[in-house]
Amino acid sequence: MHMATHRADNSWRAHFRATFALGVPLIGAQLAQLGIHTTDVVIVGRLGAVSLAALVLSSQFFFTLFIFGSGFANAVMPMVAQAYGRGDPVAVRRAVRMGMWVVLIYSALMVPIFYNAESILLYAGQKPEVAALAGGYLKIVQWGMAPALLFMTLRGLVSAVGRAGVVLYVTITILSINAFFAYALVLGRFGFPALGIEGAAIVSVAVNILSFLLLTAYIQWRPEMRRYELFVRFWRPDWPAFREVVHLGLPISFTLLAEVSLFTGASLLMGNIGTLELAAHGIALQLASIAFMIPLGLAQAGTVRVGVAHGRADHLAVVRASLAVLAVAVVISIGGGLLFASMPTTLAAIFLDEAGKDSAAVLAIAGPFVVIAGIFQLVDGLQAIAAGLLRGLKDTRIPMVMALISYWPIGFFCAWLFAFPGGFGGVGIWFGFVAGLAAAAILLNWRFYLLVRQEIPTRS
Repeated sequence: MHMATHRADNSWRAHFRATFALGVPLIGAQLAQLGIHTTDVVIVGRLGAVSLAALVLSSQFFFTLFIFGSGFANAVMPMVAQAYGRGDPVAVRRAVRMGMWVVLIYSALMVPIFYNAESILLYAGQKPEVAALAGGYLKIVQWGMAPALLFMTLRGLVSAVGRAGVVLYVTITILSINAFFAYALVLGRFGFPALGIEGAAIVSVAVNILSFLLLTAYIQWRPEMRRYELFVRFWRPDWPAFREVVHLGLPISFTLLAEVSLFTGASLLMGNIGTLELAAHGIALQLASIAFMIPLGLAQAGTVRVGVAHGRADHLAVVRASLAVLAVAVVISIGGGLLFASMPTTLAAIFLDEAGKDSAAVLAIAGPFVVIAGIFQLVDGLQAIAAGLLRGLKDTRIPMVMALISYWPIGFFCAWLFAFPGGFGGVGIWFGFVAGLAAAAILLNWRFYLLVRQEIPTRS
């Protein structure tokens, strides 16, 4: 039962192969996860505008709290990767188990916020009928938070030990189950009751629980995974590991929240320009989110590859693993950017009913946004990868400060400056995004370069 203590093959070919072997299933899982949300939007959209508005609002509400909690689940990945690289199964178990503790405690703390969601939304100026529907949805869907975060924590374990493929299979299984039951329960098909938006919430909780159970079953079933004994004496605290999860996880949580809130803030700015602009912005953002799943999956692969190499004290592997991930990301981003630039209106039209009265106007506005979203992909990809590589070195605090400065004082300020005083309108907001994310990409990659360079004398 050896762990990864031997010296690895450090040829470029081996590093690119390992990047794809880990990156492809993680990218696939991210895309399938996005597919689950998209399916719900399409199905609930058939109930009409009020239900759809309520789903969009409550998804944003849930996602904001979920993304903050996911920082703790993300912290487990580098802890496990480094322990695995060192050949220390006890540290692997401690990291995963305490990660599960932290996300369970976090989910419990969020319950009162979910129960008061309707009042919070009303206070934020939402229409009463929409807030009531969203509140009902959130009271149910909150029970999916803990299993979803537990699933993410376990994903860190299977990815770090090179078994990421199972994450993809589980997510695709869940995607198809979710599509069938959401269709059946929301619209009342196949003899099921029509439960409307609450049907979508019930299915969402069920599939989150199922995904956690499937991954747990896999870990308990495979001998090479079972030896980590994750659930043996699960109730026993391990405060040093618990503290490390919180210490690494909180900065990741704040970084993720800052990025998500930047997009929310920009949507509010766009709403000030006009409704058509906001609709066009939503389309460009949806396309950008789909494209972003690729660097996001690669960033997770980068965290694992750098973490394992660093745990093994193999400096050359740290350098080559990080360069391989960056090279793949740059090539994919340039390809995606060219695709966006060459057919912006064709891509935007996917999200519109051509016959709608405002469709032509929205398409005309969306075209330039999509072109800029193409440029945006490159800088967004580079900053996401750099953040992932730094996590592999367990470096999260200074990157958090760099990201916060890039997103808000630079990104949001530039978005406002270009749009309003600069007179560029919606296009200005997108250029503001590019400025903020470019700043993050430069700062974070520079930070990684400096940290790796510092280690040369001690580690070579």
